[in-house]
Amino acid sequence: MEKEYSKTFEVIWADMDPNRHMRHSVYNDYAAQTRIAMFQDFGLSIKEIFGMNLGPILFREETKFFKEIGLSEQITVNCKVTNMRKDGSRWTFLHEIFKQNGDQAAQIIVEGAWLNLDKRKLATPPQELLDVVMQFPRTESFEWQNH
Repeated sequence: MEKEYSKTFEVIWADMDPNRHMRHSVYNDYAAQTRIAMFQDFGLSIKEIFGMNLGPILFREETKFFKEIGLSEQITVNCKVTNMRKDGSRWTFLHEIFKQNGDQAAQIIVEGAWLNLDKRKLATPPQELLDVVMQFPRTESFEWQNH
C-alpha cells in the first residue's frame, strides 16, 4: 500500500477571488480532482467507474483554511482514506493542501458513498473497484466503519 498520494497544481487566474487569493470553492475542486486522479493512477479511471454504473456522491465536505494561496502559486494536494466500511460502500477522505513553501494552506474532509447511476440509490461497489480502493493511502488513525 502506498504511504502517500499527491498532485501538484498551479493556481490560475480563474481560481482567484476579488480579495486576490484563491476562491474558497477552488480548494474543494482541487481536492476532488486529486481524488479522481488517484483512482486513475491506481488503475481505475472515472470512465471505467461510470461503466460500472456508479458515481461518487458526497454527504459532507468540511474545509478548514489556514493560509492564503495566491495567483501562480504551486500547491500540492494529498489524499488519504481516514475510514471506510469493509465493503467499500461508505468512505471518508482527508486532503491536505500545501503551499510551495511547505505551509499547510487547508484541510478538507469529505464523507461519501457510491451512487447507482440508474437506480439513483446508494450501492456497494463491485470487487474490482474495492480492490483499487484497498490500495489507497490511509491516515495513521484509519478505522473501519461499522454499518
